[in-house]
Amino acid sequence: MPDMIRIDHLTKDYGQGRGIFGLDLSIKKGEVHGLVGTNGSGKTTTMRHLCGFISPDSGSCEINGMDCRRQSDRIMKGLGYVPGQIDFPDVGSGTNFLKLQAQYLGIKDMSYVSELTERFGIDTSAPLKRMSKGMKQKMALVAAFMSKPDVLLLDEPSTGLDPVMRDELIDLILEQKQRGATVFMSSHIFKELEDTCDTVTFIHNGKLVNTVSKRNYDPEELPKLYRLGFAGQEEYLEFKNSTAFEIDSFNDKYLHLTVSVPQDRINELFAQLTGYDMRYVRYVPYSLEMYYKRVIEQGGNV
Repeated sequence: MPDMIRIDHLTKDYGQGRGIFGLDLSIKKGEVHGLVGTNGSGKTTTMRHLCGFISPDSGSCEINGMDCRRQSDRIMKGLGYVPGQIDFPDVGSGTNFLKLQAQYLGIKDMSYVSELTERFGIDTSAPLKRMSKGMKQKMALVAAFMSKPDVLLLDEPSTGLDPVMRDELIDLILEQKQRGATVFMSSHIFKELEDTCDTVTFIHNGKLVNTVSKRNYDPEELPKLYRLGFAGQEEYLEFKNSTAFEIDSFNDKYLHLTVSVPQDRINELFAQLTGYDMRYVRYVPYSLEMYYKRVIEQGGNV
């Protein structure tokens, strides 16, 4: 598959360590790609470069072979974008806004727009400026998806959505993937990324730390995590100080710890535990969030 989005050595230095620095990233056509990082890590700056809103200090970015800064007008015609901060023009009702968007995008059949507003439960007759934060977010989603664009840039798209509407958004993103659209989304909600993304890039302090595909953090491919709760302090300390297994975390006050166990040594763990008085033994499903924390803690090395 060809690259639909390409970022080469992109740098924007705002000073005092803020910005993005030497970012390299490529996203294939039809891929759903996630971008995750702490607040201020550079997610929104990256998205704004792709929309052509910002000139980089160095480097470049392209969408479908077009330079994002020099050819932004052409790119935006075929792009769906949800900004990190919603700020609508003063055009009256939501209905008026969607009609103006449809005119700009050349949409004559409004049936899909109506379907989207129904799915998200939007009363478009309400004044746009007086809508709640969550309702404005849903309006932004409709505006981004209404033309069924080939590329979607979604900057924290579920901000302000309740869990039901977040699930609706996940379904909508998967529908876009099914029809072959390319989706690049930032999010701090790991389940959202796990449910939708083929690959996820970790960004920290403006620098790309790691890019991982689903199979790289698939529980079947990684050691198993078990949380062990001990009945007494003596046994807890004995196990903690003598075990050959890697201790992932521990809590001396509550006498429990989590160990990382290779697949072929699980029986060895349970054999060792038969000599201890245990309060509980719990399997801990591995998640993208756990993988991310480990990557950041270890400076990009897992």
